[in-house]
Amino acid sequence: MTRFLLIAAILTALTACKDEQAPAAPPPPEVGVVTATAANLPLQRELSGRLSAYRSADVRARVPGVVQKRVYTEGSEVREGDVLFVIDPAQLQAALGTAQASLAQAQANHANAKTAADRARQLAPTQFISQSDIDNALAAERSAAAAVQAGRAAVDAARINLGYATVRAPISGIAGKQQVTEGALVGQGTATLLTTVDQADPLYVNFSMSVAELERIRSVIAARVDGEAEVSVRLPDGSTYAHTGTLDFSGDVVDPTTGAVSMRARVPNPDRRLLPGTYVTLVATLGVQPNVFAIPQPAVQRDAHGPYLMVVGADGKVARRDVQTSSASNGNWIVTGGLEGGEQVIVAGLQRVRADAPATAVPWQRDAATGAPPAPAAAPTDAATAPAQDDAAQPAPAAAAED
Repeated sequence: MTRFLLIAAILTALTACKDEQAPAAPPPPEVGVVTATAANLPLQRELSGRLSAYRSADVRARVPGVVQKRVYTEGSEVREGDVLFVIDPAQLQAALGTAQASLAQAQANHANAKTAADRARQLAPTQFISQSDIDNALAAERSAAAAVQAGRAAVDAARINLGYATVRAPISGIAGKQQVTEGALVGQGTATLLTTVDQADPLYVNFSMSVAELERIRSVIAARVDGEAEVSVRLPDGSTYAHTGTLDFSGDVVDPTTGAVSMRARVPNPDRRLLPGTYVTLVATLGVQPNVFAIPQPAVQRDAHGPYLMVVGADGKVARRDVQTSSASNGNWIVTGGLEGGEQVIVAGLQRVRADAPATAVPWQRDAATGAPPAPAAAPTDAATAPAQDDAAQPAPAAAAED
């Protein structure tokens, strides 16, 4: 009888287990996706460069003398031809007077020689003067004429040197700090540096680009049909300068010490906000990349095979896409190959998916403030409270034991 009751109890337990439902499978993970859309995007590069003056002229003393006064204000803007320094002109004025006196003497000698030559010409047909005397008179006239020309040249040179005593700005720009003071003797043997004038509008931005990078973008640059490449300047405080520039020069020689090619851009500076010598960041728009995709940077992953993306297919399953990228811009990777238009690229929730597994796609939104993906959803309340209930129930057996 006891054996019969035991068998009946076992059969009853087995029947109850069959009646229980099997645990439900977890739902597919929810992932944030963006739709890959092909577009013609600008080819941009961020480069570091240094500002330099458009023109820079050293102002030097071209004649010897003592500096009498400085006329300009250091650091002020001057126009071409403005007086900067005055050198004592006394010796130069004396030299000009000496040259003028020598010219007057040469002109007098030339007049006397011309008179003698004219007389010799008149007497030549009468046979009252020898041919030798005629030749000497004509030679003296020619020598006197040459001396007059030399005297005039000496006067011109002395007048030019006297003009150099007034030192003027060779170009328009910002006049720098004076290198000599009043009373200094300058121009003795060498052209003494007095100051420097830098033209600050426009400015040059000098930068360099690696040969490999230049090769990658050369075809895009060659295909430009809309003029010069544009360049914008990002200031040290992170703001973008209001005026855009243009690519002005691209060298064809590689610097052997750096392996880079020197390049230069020209940027307007009408408000003089940019200062020569400042290091800035350039954003150069070198051309247009046709049919490429702008994919948020968190979506692009890399392994030993290179960059890849995870996408949600039309069947709701996750698939891997090996892609080719060219550059990063505005929080996106520019994907040039490996994608087809319309694919749903996973940006958020990549850690919860695997290839060939199902996933639920929801639109992904970039955080406007930080540029980061939205925070994941909180765990369900029941799941959070279930362990707490179990913990609360655990002390009961201990209390029963005490009783």
